[in-house]
Amino acid sequence: RQNGSGGKVKLGGISKRGDVYLRTLLIHGARFVISAAKHLPERLRALLARRPTNVVAVALANKMARTIWALLAYGRTYQSTPAQ
Repeated sequence: RQNGSGGKVKLGGISKRGDVYLRTLLIHGARFVISAAKHLPERLRALLARRPTNVVAVALANKMARTIWALLAYGRTYQSTPAQ
């Protein structure tokens, strides 16, 4: 869910109205990324310093869900950007 006016868009969290199994898979995948990654992006490291691990996992799952939706909606393929 997103909400915004005046050019400032606020992204909401993952809704519990959708597919429970898919949401569970996304969150488990995000937890694995957080626990197994050798080099986390700066954005995730800063978030982990402020928030509990499960909250960061849900935020990452939300970002992955938005990325997946955009890829499917526009018929594109995923291209990872090199770490900077």
